[in-house]
Amino acid sequence: MTPQEPPRDCGLCPRLAGFRARHRSAEPGWHNAPVPSFGPLDSRLLIVGLAPGLRGANRTGRPFTGDYAGDLLYATLLEFGFATGGYDRRADDGLTLVDCRVTNAVRCVPPENRPVGAEINACRRFLAGEIEAMPRLAVVLALGTVAHTSVVRALGRRVAGFKFAHGAMHTLGGGLTLADSYHCSRYNLNTGRLTEAMFHAVIAIVRETLDRR
Repeated sequence: MTPQEPPRDCGLCPRLAGFRARHRSAEPGWHNAPVPSFGPLDSRLLIVGLAPGLRGANRTGRPFTGDYAGDLLYATLLEFGFATGGYDRRADDGLTLVDCRVTNAVRCVPPENRPVGAEINACRRFLAGEIEAMPRLAVVLALGTVAHTSVVRALGRRVAGFKFAHGAMHTLGGGLTLADSYHCSRYNLNTGRLTEAMFHAVIAIVRETLDRR
């Protein structure tokens, strides 16, 4: 089963569509469209971020590629065996994900990196389809509260029953585990809310969880 991707000119969210259109005019060489997921569908790990960065995934067309967050994310995935090759902030850098797929709760770049509730809700159909299309999925890693909440709702669970906390591991039933981490954004790293060691610790737990299965 192949999940439905939002069309290039998706109009579900007028604010995002308008923002995207303005950047198509200003930067015609950029991707400037909903960003598709990256990695094999038969992976056991799905990583869910917030939304594409303006000069990152919105420019390159690959999640977390070309921005500060991707530097830590992909270096860590390489270190823990979830990727091979090398990461060079380009979609054609040769990086390959192994047993791991990466997506976002919102597929289009939002102004100031802040999608509103209606946009998160509108895009959840694509996240739900992504999860449903992954037959071997065992762990979903949510980067931040928005991603966590959207995953829980996409699975039809009550948000109140699964509180976000960095390093938390939630049993969702059906053999699926939800892991939480603060988002590896420049802001979180610069303020010390998240450190490289903290992020590595979460990925290590995810690695151990999958290795036990």
